[in-house]
Amino acid sequence: MSKGSPDGNVSADPDALADAARKAGARGLPPVDKWDPPYRGEMDLVIRRDGTWMHEGTPIQRTKLVRLFSTILKREGDDYFLVTPVEKLGIKVEDAPFVAVDVAEVDGGLHFTTNVGDTVCADADHPIRVTRDPDTGEPSPYVLIRRNLEALIDRKSFYRLVDMGETATHEGEEWFGVHSAGVFFPIIPAAELP
Repeated sequence: MSKGSPDGNVSADPDALADAARKAGARGLPPVDKWDPPYRGEMDLVIRRDGTWMHEGTPIQRTKLVRLFSTILKREGDDYFLVTPVEKLGIKVEDAPFVAVDVAEVDGGLHFTTNVGDTVCADADHPIRVTRDPDTGEPSPYVLIRRNLEALIDRKSFYRLVDMGETATHEGEEWFGVHSAGVFFPIIPAAELP
């Protein structure tokens, strides 16, 4: 499936990877968290902050291929890999591997849809978290999608969350945040609201 190169990168055959992903995921998401194949090196694949998948410097245009690759994505610590039952290839992720491109409130739950077609309701198992840039204060909101893989919540969806937000007591302090599936997710301390 893959061959090494002098620069340490692996030249992977995307079609072979896609075929392995198809076979492994014939009945839902492949169990990549249970696979521990040999590490074969780094693949020249980058997932940009905006959700674009770049292979050897070129965007992958085939949406179905990106979706398929997303099903064999695995995170170990801060590192990301494409994993099949027979090999593990390192890839780069600039921020989060997915982007939440839509959010809708349904029956008391906030349902997110990602750029690769996953849907998830924010709850205790799929929390929303917000980090803030220490220099600019700009928020970066995330929702956990699956197997410790997060989606960066896009700007329009984050604005919708803010519109749905309210002030509530969280861990003894007043916070502005959102409720979903009976869980409160803090966004910003109420004292810092404009």
